[in-house]
Amino acid sequence: MKLNKFLHFLFAFTLLLGIVSCNSDNNDEPEIFYGNGFLIANEGTFGKPEGDVTFVSADLNLKQDNVFSLNNGGAKLGDVLQMIAFNGDNAYLLLNNSNKIQVANRYNFKASGQITAELNTPRYMAFANNNIYVTNDKYGGDKFVSIYKISDGSFIKKIPFTDAAERIVEAGNNIFVQNASFGFGNKISYINTSTNEVQSTITLPNVNINKIISNNQNVYAIAAGTADSYIYQISSTGNLTKTTTLTGIANAKNLEISNGKFYFTSGKNVYTMDMSATTAPTSPLFTVANSVDAYSALYGFSVINDKIFTSDSNGFTQASKIVVYNTSGAIIRAFTTGIGSNSVYPN
Repeated sequence: MKLNKFLHFLFAFTLLLGIVSCNSDNNDEPEIFYGNGFLIANEGTFGKPEGDVTFVSADLNLKQDNVFSLNNGGAKLGDVLQMIAFNGDNAYLLLNNSNKIQVANRYNFKASGQITAELNTPRYMAFANNNIYVTNDKYGGDKFVSIYKISDGSFIKKIPFTDAAERIVEAGNNIFVQNASFGFGNKISYINTSTNEVQSTITLPNVNINKIISNNQNVYAIAAGTADSYIYQISSTGNLTKTTTLTGIANAKNLEISNGKFYFTSGKNVYTMDMSATTAPTSPLFTVANSVDAYSALYGFSVINDKIFTSDSNGFTQASKIVVYNTSGAIIRAFTTGIGSNSVYPN
């Protein structure tokens, strides 16, 4: 009698273990907390909904691709993930060829909304004065900044431009628009966010702007002349306050600032210099490896604290290769991501 009870108990216990084991085997990939690491924007192939995000932990030991799709039931993010921006707990994923901004929680990447109104080939975005400012620049078409409320994503107004509407940054709660693209143009528009009108236009002398960024309430533009390049500092009220000449360095681009230093590229070379320096470096910090074409070798370039991330896009025919360097120029890690990795963001 006691033996029968024991055998029934053993059978039930064994069955329970089998159920738990079976359920465990069928579980989806465990949820990851995406804070305290890096997010990488992968554009995907133009014309296909392949854009998505790669997460890499702060120590570079954990990597997860297709973060949006994994956390939203396999849903496709869209076509050409141009950039990621953050406000509060939200990540804003700008899809250039899908004409939308996907909003998701930055820590679990669950989708929470979209902005689609008045977008036409959006390029970049910035936040100021409780609003979202988005540049739009359709090839051969309209060029404008569209403005939305952060609170609910509702459309407010457009600011049209005749020149390019490319990168956009915030400084001193004002907005600055790079009226130059693909190495052509020398103007920056200053938008007063109290009126949402163009306050003034800054014209840089005898150069073409490659990129503008914001740091410590100033705007910095890296621009190319004929044989030399330049870094311009512009105040949050639109005044040109400093010019640094990069003598002998042609077509400098990809400007980044970290821990009081400029980082920038020219060709496959990566340079660094103190922001207070008055002379340009005479040799690069390092040179990246050759790729399938010159355009791919430094398709992405980001500097975050003590890490320099470079991306080789491999001609958009296969996974991108990310190589991470320390600030002395030594390689500390390399890994692959999605197609067309263009930027790395701290999260």
